[in-house]
Amino acid sequence: MGPTAPSDHLTAGGAARPGGPGALMGRTVSRVGYGAMQLERLDRGAAVALLRRAVELGVDHVDTAHFYGNGFVNEVIGAALRPADGVLVVSKVGAEPDPAGPVPLRLAQRPKQLRTAVEDNLRGLGVEQVPLVNLRRADHGPGLRAEGDQLVDLDDQLAVLTELRTEGKIGAIGLSSVTLEALRRALPAGIACVQNAYSLVARGDEDTLRLCLAEGIAWVPYFPLGGAFAGLPKVADEPAVTAAARALGVTPAQIGLAWLLHHSPNTLLIPGTADLAHLGANVEAGSVLLDGETLAALDAVPSRTGDIAL
Repeated sequence: MGPTAPSDHLTAGGAARPGGPGALMGRTVSRVGYGAMQLERLDRGAAVALLRRAVELGVDHVDTAHFYGNGFVNEVIGAALRPADGVLVVSKVGAEPDPAGPVPLRLAQRPKQLRTAVEDNLRGLGVEQVPLVNLRRADHGPGLRAEGDQLVDLDDQLAVLTELRTEGKIGAIGLSSVTLEALRRALPAGIACVQNAYSLVARGDEDTLRLCLAEGIAWVPYFPLGGAFAGLPKVADEPAVTAAARALGVTPAQIGLAWLLHHSPNTLLIPGTADLAHLGANVEAGSVLLDGETLAALDAVPSRTGDIAL
């Protein structure tokens, strides 16, 4: 039996949407998607198999970047996903591979570099248009910080992305690691989503989330369970989280992901993993129901946002 037309509750492949339906750049997508960075840990066959399993489980929003595995991850996505799957592939620019560096990427913020990165994504994914490209800024949240010629004005970056959208090479523009002020400045350009570091234990960007909700912009948090770098708190370490997990018979990680979905209706998740069992658990988090008492206990967990630069 062939694929069905995607609907609010079923994907193009006929799978129930994990987490229910969400909205991204005017399309309906499953609220639990997949972040592809960890595919670089696998060989090609295993990476393709994991992506195929994600589609079977109802994932139809995959987040990637050319600098993941120096192009390997994009090539795998291009090979594994079929047009009939109806998967929305989102990529990002603002960095480039640096395999010999202390970390395997370096910033690439200049407009010419952004254009080159889009072209790299098009070739790697084997497509004529990347539906949505996020600009990864370098002035907010944990990670690399811009200096020297990498200190680029946001308006100059938005100008080249707008040109690429007009040319049809990208479909929509998003932002990543962005301040509230920068998001406000960018709104006239038309912003489809924001990806910031955000979790139950790191809610410093709550005002940014609320602006996204008011403007109909998807909120796609990375580091959704905290603890990505030393010094950042971990969701799974919180007593309220472990207590809720015991009561509901799920894992602390599933509680952390479920809280994000309950917290704001414009939230879409892209948890990453290289493990099939963890992929299944992440998808199942979309079915975890949190009652009012549990939500109140989780909401009371203090936010301890870190701002760690590499």
